[in-house]
Amino acid sequence: MQDTHLFTGTIFDNIRYGNQNASDEDVIKAAKLANAHDFIKHLPDGYNTILTGDGASLSQGQRQLLSIARAALSDPPVLILDEATSSIDTRTESIVQAGMDKLMENRTVFVIAHRLSTIQNSNVIMVLDQGRIIERGDHDELIAKHGTYYQLYTGALELD
Repeated sequence: MQDTHLFTGTIFDNIRYGNQNASDEDVIKAAKLANAHDFIKHLPDGYNTILTGDGASLSQGQRQLLSIARAALSDPPVLILDEATSSIDTRTESIVQAGMDKLMENRTVFVIAHRLSTIQNSNVIMVLDQGRIIERGDHDELIAKHGTYYQLYTGALELD
């Protein structure tokens, strides 16, 4: 989601929300998959750091990494990601994207995105206009068609 919601509790608790029966080792494994482990281990109390105010002491990117770890721990067969990188800078986006790429492996994922870098590695990209699919293919196929996706990707077409 565009907005990541965290609650008052430890980092362990916030990630474990995705699977209440998960061990500490499982939580750490999910954090590593999400690329969150490195920043967590540098927090004053690591995974035992208490978060308050919806994680206000963390950056938006760090909150999103915790959300990715939470999703990884719950291990859903299907994910829906809605503008997951829309509110972070491009440097942080690459870290979050790497975590999302690992999370998306071997599952069905629907990604709603205006930032095309978010979907570039997708097996199938569908371009919608007024609720209708106007193009379909992977990144390379759509670039080769020189259609709407190509225009969006190259900046020749702007979204309203």
